[in-house]
Amino acid sequence: MRLTQGQFSYLPDLTDEDIRVQAQYAIDKGWAVSVEFTDDPHPRNTYWEMWGHPMFDNPDAAAVVYEVNECRKLHDGKYIRVIAFDASPGWESIRMSFIVNRPQSEPGFRVVRQEGEGRVVRYTIESYAVREPEGQRYA
Repeated sequence: MRLTQGQFSYLPDLTDEDIRVQAQYAIDKGWAVSVEFTDDPHPRNTYWEMWGHPMFDNPDAAAVVYEVNECRKLHDGKYIRVIAFDASPGWESIRMSFIVNRPQSEPGFRVVRQEGEGRVVRYTIESYAVREPEGQRYA
């Protein structure tokens, strides 16, 4: 299973040069770039752990690649993504997000069916990763 979230998820893993080019694009647009990581990649888990501080006034994408590699040193077995936040009035949200690191094994998700009264059926998505405690989800 290969998690597909954000841009470029269906492409092969990005190289450091690919990351630099995309980060520079965001910087040139005036967006703040950040690095985040998680071991729970559920599609509705939008609050990943932030690595360092957002780079609001950073003019060079090499700093983003440096921070990604520093994050990889401590969190190589987790998902790491780069996000670009547009603080422009009227937008004030993430404009770009892409995964730059994955665990070696991606366990995926399962659909849980819940039957209620009458003919009510509810489905939820559950990550196989959350069966293990935080910090032990990817070996």
